[in-house]
Amino acid sequence: MTLALSLLWPALLGAFSVFGFAPYGYFLVPIVSLALLFVRMAYVAPRRAFWQGYAFGLGYFLAGVSWVFVSLHKFGQMPWPLAALATFLFCAFLAVFPALATWLAARLTANASWRLALALPASWMLLEWVRGWILSGFPWLAVGYAQVPESALAGFAPILGVYGVSLLTALVAGAMALRSRVGWIAVAVIGLTGWGAQSLRWTDPVGAPVTVSLVQGNVVQSMKFDPARLEQTLLGYLNLVRRSEGQLTILPETALPMFWREVPADYRAALADAARARGGDVLIGVPILDIEGRYFNGVVSQGQAPQQTFHKVHLVPFGEFVPPGFAWIVAQMRIPLGDFSRGEPGQLPLAVAGQKVAMNICYEDVFGEELIHALPAATLMANISNDAWFGDSGAPWQHLQIAQMRALETGRVWLRANNTGITAAIGADGRVMGQLSPFVQGVLEIRAQGRSGLTPFARWGNVPALLLAALILMVSGWRGRRSRFAR
Repeated sequence: MTLALSLLWPALLGAFSVFGFAPYGYFLVPIVSLALLFVRMAYVAPRRAFWQGYAFGLGYFLAGVSWVFVSLHKFGQMPWPLAALATFLFCAFLAVFPALATWLAARLTANASWRLALALPASWMLLEWVRGWILSGFPWLAVGYAQVPESALAGFAPILGVYGVSLLTALVAGAMALRSRVGWIAVAVIGLTGWGAQSLRWTDPVGAPVTVSLVQGNVVQSMKFDPARLEQTLLGYLNLVRRSEGQLTILPETALPMFWREVPADYRAALADAARARGGDVLIGVPILDIEGRYFNGVVSQGQAPQQTFHKVHLVPFGEFVPPGFAWIVAQMRIPLGDFSRGEPGQLPLAVAGQKVAMNICYEDVFGEELIHALPAATLMANISNDAWFGDSGAPWQHLQIAQMRALETGRVWLRANNTGITAAIGADGRVMGQLSPFVQGVLEIRAQGRSGLTPFARWGNVPALLLAALILMVSGWRGRRSRFAR
């Protein structure tokens, strides 16, 4: 009972941290939560530190990504007890990463002040990075995302990326946990530096702005692949394209719920004619079947420019491919086209509407370092998604916040066309230029300025942030060993 009560407080702290992310946006909340957690880590044995971190992580992910249940049960039609169990086990697995972070810091150093100020923030960031790639990766809710776009720490995003912002967020929390004059000076220095960095411009406008139409079809997920609704879906998107005004029109992920080769020729021609009438192109989210029988989650262009395609590279486990040994889970769900093939990495931007548009699909945009290969060639970045899978939950808003971080990292306007929302355009400063309300059908008309050049993050990726965290961890660990020897 005593152990359970001791773990309740960090679990509540973890759950409370979620108010720092969209749609709430209280960016100070995760900093305060981490600071309070770090205070509890003072002079704690590694084993106890592990369970404190695990409790925090379990509360954090159960509160922050429990929308997985919606996709599994409501739309994947998995029985609710199994969906609830799968969601809990998923969050329980994710909680291992903050647990390992707190264990590592406690293991490396017994000096409380150094552990709070340095070892814990560095290990926290490094384990976030590991979570972002292991087993195909799930970097959702990295604490750096909460700092976009309002916090001064967002100024570090073009330099160090989201993990670097996570590191600085945790360092601020560690400095606060010291409850000393030195700690508050460190908080002020980090904050003022980030605020100053926000005035830096790493990329430059290139060419004239282009008019863009972002289409939100608002097709109900439960009816999206219903053959009886196919004609209505096709006509709905054609009408939205025809009424669009942009030189570049972008449709959501799998807007056309059929293979591109099966789309009637006259329908393709109608889309192309509508785009040509405005001297531009339309980008269409559609499954693509090749001559070898493989199918891809893809994008096809139609209009003034020659037809071009993009194949999604980073696939979603269980939703787009079946991991070995997990076919039984997929059998519990009814997800059409559940075993896509992976596109080739390093695909070139699409040359459309006088721009070079780097595409990514669905949650590919949570893997920032995987997208910078398209730079500096790309002048615009575009994501097409179908967040209808998560219903009226926090997931679409969190996804929008992730895209705001990507805009800062790349120094590019970020265009998002989403089936049910959030369809939006984000400036190179990470701020939303315009958006549609969720669960409405409509077209967002904006003017987007193409940009050239490279941010430091686009040039070096996560390497500087990882080196900084590793250096901090080494210094704090060395200091801890020295302190133990002295005693």
